[in-house]
Amino acid sequence: MALIDLVLVGWLPASEVFLRALEDAVPKTEISKVATSDLGGIIILGGAIEDGEIAIDRGEVSIYSSAERVTKAFELIRKNPGLPYIFSGSSGRIIPKGMSESEAFKRLVQEQGLNEEQAHYENQSRNTYENALYLKPMIIDFGLKTESTEQKPWLLITSASHMLRSEKVFQKQGIKVIPVPVDYQTAHRLQWTSFDLTDGAHNWNTLVHEIVGLFAYWITGKI
Repeated sequence: MALIDLVLVGWLPASEVFLRALEDAVPKTEISKVATSDLGGIIILGGAIEDGEIAIDRGEVSIYSSAERVTKAFELIRKNPGLPYIFSGSSGRIIPKGMSESEAFKRLVQEQGLNEEQAHYENQSRNTYENALYLKPMIIDFGLKTESTEQKPWLLITSASHMLRSEKVFQKQGIKVIPVPVDYQTAHRLQWTSFDLTDGAHNWNTLVHEIVGLFAYWITGKI
């Protein structure tokens, strides 16, 4: 049994086949084909920035492996200076300490010299459901609207494995979003001869986390 567990964790195709299906559940949007005039704004979900006391003590903001959430956000903010953008995230810690993710992202925006006139920050949410719940009134207030005063859809940036749950949560709240999945962990082809316990464990952790999250949100009516 121990040997079987070792193989299931370390042999990458075992986890990649399921993780790839999860990442492909929401198709990637071709942003180049979406006109800026059709967008209401940009949403960046937290989960990529180190919050807490380290950023304060060291004077530097650290970014996790899912850094593409931040880098893609910077790219879109630069390309669409007229769009409002909101970073959503406080802390995943039970007892938050020091700097929140939103404060850390604000510091990064300043360091990168990005346009701050359209910047907004939501620093209360601690999970995906709260992201959508607390963002809803901000989107109504700051989002660009059509001539008939309808809300335009917002670009939603988060990890590909997290996009399915995120999109469903926002849809449940009546928020129109255009998914911008980033931070892909799988390719189109499986690595049949690859064995890596570290990568395998990471894949299974991500997969189980999202499956449990989807089930929990479904059973509690959040999606």
